Amino acid sequence: MPKYLLKYPCLCLMALFMVMNKVQADNGYKLWLEYHKVSNRQLAGVYRQQLQYMVFPASSNPLKAAKAEFLMGLDGMLSVKPTEVTNIVSGQTIVVGTPKSLNALPISFPDSIGNEGYLIKTIFINKKQCTLITANTDVGVLYGVFNFLKLIQTNQTISKLSVADHPRLMYRVLDHWDNLNRTVERGYAGSSIWNWHKLPDIVDQRYIDYARANASVGINGAVVNNVNADALVLSPQYLLKVQALANVFRTYGIRIYLSIKFSSPVELGGLKTADPLEPEVKKWWAGKADEIYNYIPDFGGFLVKANSEGQPGPQSYGRTHADGANMLADALAPHHGIVMWRAFVYDNKVPDDRFKQAYNEFKPFDGKFKDNVIVQVKNGPIDFQPREPFHPLFGAMPNTPLMMEFQLTQEYLGFSTHLVYEAPLFAECLQADSYRYGKGSTVSRVIKGDFNKKLITGMAGVANIGADLNWCGHPFAQANWYAFGRMAWNPDQSPAEIAADWLGMTFTNDESFVSPVKKIMLQSRENTVNYMTPLGLHHIMGVSTHYGPGPWVDNAGRPDWNATYYHRADSAGIGFDRTAAGSNALSQYAPEVKADWGNMKSCPDEYLLWFHHLSWGYKMRSGRTLWDELVWRYYTGAESVKQMGLTWNKLQGKIDPERFAEVKQLMQLQFKEAVTWRDACVLYFQSFSRMPIAAGSPKPEHLLDYYKKLKFYYVPGIGGNNYMTN
Repeated sequence: MPKYLLKYPCLCLMALFMVMNKVQADNGYKLWLEYHKVSNRQLAGVYRQQLQYMVFPASSNPLKAAKAEFLMGLDGMLSVKPTEVTNIVSGQTIVVGTPKSLNALPISFPDSIGNEGYLIKTIFINKKQCTLITANTDVGVLYGVFNFLKLIQTNQTISKLSVADHPRLMYRVLDHWDNLNRTVERGYAGSSIWNWHKLPDIVDQRYIDYARANASVGINGAVVNNVNADALVLSPQYLLKVQALANVFRTYGIRIYLSIKFSSPVELGGLKTADPLEPEVKKWWAGKADEIYNYIPDFGGFLVKANSEGQPGPQSYGRTHADGANMLADALAPHHGIVMWRAFVYDNKVPDDRFKQAYNEFKPFDGKFKDNVIVQVKNGPIDFQPREPFHPLFGAMPNTPLMMEFQLTQEYLGFSTHLVYEAPLFAECLQADSYRYGKGSTVSRVIKGDFNKKLITGMAGVANIGADLNWCGHPFAQANWYAFGRMAWNPDQSPAEIAADWLGMTFTNDESFVSPVKKIMLQSRENTVNYMTPLGLHHIMGVSTHYGPGPWVDNAGRPDWNATYYHRADSAGIGFDRTAAGSNALSQYAPEVKADWGNMKSCPDEYLLWFHHLSWGYKMRSGRTLWDELVWRYYTGAESVKQMGLTWNKLQGKIDPERFAEVKQLMQLQFKEAVTWRDACVLYFQSFSRMPIAAGSPKPEHLLDYYKKLKFYYVPGIGGNNYMTN
């Protein structure tokens, strides 16, 4: 500190406050909306030259929000505030608004733009060149503004622009597994951001910043409570609280949804039954829907988890999923609301392969759901594992809307201590070919409704957001929130391009930082699969908490909660036979997929043990035996994390010291936990194979019994009820 400051305590205090503000600025709270200064002076000068004047009338709340964001972004990145004018100054004016707000300015829109798309275009108005950001609706303008700011954030040109973009999916929704007591089931970033006790009177700034972040990537819906729902959320006391959130979200084009408990008519309404075919039950739900819309006129609708893991549902009364969903759909239809009915169902009374249960329960009801029901299907058939084949329902219900459900919170991917960029996982599923309508029938095309234009479409993401200062626990977990929004807007976007954009917006555009870190991100998920569940192993994590390895778990209370149910290791080999000789789960896929995965010679290594029980000596494509390949994958995965950390260490000074140090520590912890996964699993499976670990490999630090006896107390993410998975 300069000596002269010591003479003036007041200045000392101010200096300390400035330092504290600097720390605050680097804590990750601002996500990818930090709006860093453009470091390239020449480029910054070009930007300023093109942004001297602005025509931006804003009377509605969304347009006011767009204008405030626009000015904040330009001030942060360029220290410039365009002069607001009514007449266009050639080449220096940016014009923003809808045709209506711009006094019926003649603008031609492509048909695809719709209600949420936008145009960013360099055009001539009255023979004067300007930059136009426009849309059919105010919310479309907001999306356009965020994308224009992204161009500057990522150092792209803003001259001679011609951008026309629109969402490919209608409903782009974050699902929060947040309980009313502020615990978060499978939440690894602190308590719930919704402070129900203080709502509706206290509206935290975080709610506004949450809505801004969602709007910046095109997310247009939020389910604010856990799918293991509490009926209390439908009470007038809580609807007032939900209304306060909805009032914030509306400005940013976000509709609010609620998870509902199917037995609410009994628990909240005092009825003796929740049978969906009973007139009094139908009447109760219709009245409740009317009540909700009185509070929230643009309420989105209901998310329902029914008849799974102890949750009530229509099957409790001998009715079907279609009966339950359609009853709720009728209640919401007058208000244009939708029902998102989850297909995650499994029952320990059903002796068949858990893999098959959702397909078996929902496929027979194709075409039987009301038009405003969308069946929400997890990306894979088990439960958000580090790697799963795409769910067989995708493409198998041509007359039923199917909503993709991805998990952003890293329940099976190292919680918030492991760097795992999930966009490659999303893309792997979305670009998989279902073959249901011939070659090229990708899952992406199925959920976009390419094969049935009458269907509503959507994608849901289980949120990884909590009250931690940086929202997601791990600084890089923010990238999964960002990537989900981008891929819900357009499921065919490149994970590499999304990663590069996120790094530039969040940290720096310095290519010497972006290039190596992008490689880390793109490899990170595969690293994690290798040190956790290589070659198609799945569901071998610790029981209940899902923390750490637990391939030995065999006493979890029901067969399909046990790791041994899934890997089936014995002295002869390992893997779950899902061919016709086994559970025949492969029969649920199109013949082309069944033939490819059902043949151990053509089945990709990544899915081998998903579908085949193979001997330890089985010869792999690599030339190694199955045992040696398994060990090699475990060791390669852990070593890759070590190398990831070494790469990161070389980047010191490229970004702020606070986040650099935080990520460095997290990578050290991730390597430690990767080694634990590696050693525990290799030792456990070695007890069956009786084969040696390859010479030269580091010896496990402990004996197998040590890992089996490890106990972890107060592991985060269990939530506020007895249900251990969602």
